[in-house]
Amino acid sequence: MARVRLTDVARAAGVSMKTVSNVVHDYPHVSAETRQRVQQAIDQLGYRPNLSARRLATGRTGMIALAIPEIDHPYFSEVSRRIAEEAARRGYRVLIEQTLSDTDAEHAVLRDREEGLVDGVIFHPVSMGAVEIGRLHKDTPLVLLGEAAIPLTTDHVMIDNVAAARQSVEHLLAMGRRRIAFLGTVDGDVTVSTRHRLLGYQEALSSADIDADPRLVLRVAGFSPEDSAEAVRTALADGLEFDAILCRDDKFAVGAMAELHAAGRDIPNEVALIGWDDTALATYTHPSLTSVAPDKQLLARVALELLIERMEGHIGVGRHRIVPHSLALRASAPPLA
Repeated sequence: MARVRLTDVARAAGVSMKTVSNVVHDYPHVSAETRQRVQQAIDQLGYRPNLSARRLATGRTGMIALAIPEIDHPYFSEVSRRIAEEAARRGYRVLIEQTLSDTDAEHAVLRDREEGLVDGVIFHPVSMGAVEIGRLHKDTPLVLLGEAAIPLTTDHVMIDNVAAARQSVEHLLAMGRRRIAFLGTVDGDVTVSTRHRLLGYQEALSSADIDADPRLVLRVAGFSPEDSAEAVRTALADGLEFDAILCRDDKFAVGAMAELHAAGRDIPNEVALIGWDDTALATYTHPSLTSVAPDKQLLARVALELLIERMEGHIGVGRHRIVPHSLALRASAPPLA
């Protein structure tokens, strides 16, 4: 089937090619009646703009790159979907790139960015520091997500992980829990988010005049639910006493929950449990999982707004935005009576 051309749409709508082009590029000086007629012709014929022609005409591709550590991590999957939805509402498409937190892969996000392939980049770094990003970031507009690096020259969107962890522990303390474990620190982990969450955990204990017990910071071999289950299994076998667990993400909470069930521990009566990220997993566990809930929709919206402003010529020092979070209270650490 032959490709539908601009001239075919113009003929079907009874207008000039210039008018069709104005409608495609959403120029405001087209009457509503003409715009509707052209749009009907576009829909009927299945016309799709030629991206190469658009690039030549506007200097833009209509494409945004999103670089994340793991495509299959529930949090990043959900954030990616919201960014793609927000981008589509603004007329952009999203290319997703996985870095697996590898330093070379993260360097490539900035160093090997092909000029003209995308109009901007949203990037969640893990291994790279602020100075590295500042050195490698050149002309392509960039917005960062997460806590790993906050360069003065680059826009950045995150939640307050310290405050979120503190709020979670305060809720557990209000439930009467005093032996609260943190799950956990991962061997070889280079993420800043774990350190921030551990800091908030310790701050809440200190404010309650509870001495932090290093044994309650559980070490985990890896990032899978199986690894977190093994850490809880080891703690139970060692006779470690705890009546609550704050987990670094929902995947860890799922593993912990499975092991607590296997050990015959009642959730939440014997051990209360809080996850992190409020992913879809949280509503399908038994019992349902209380979880720190970043406002993912707002995070995506703010990141896109900052990026589009950069793409449209905004110049200045990096703008740093903290989006709100909440504690999604469910059965594993329920609301206070």
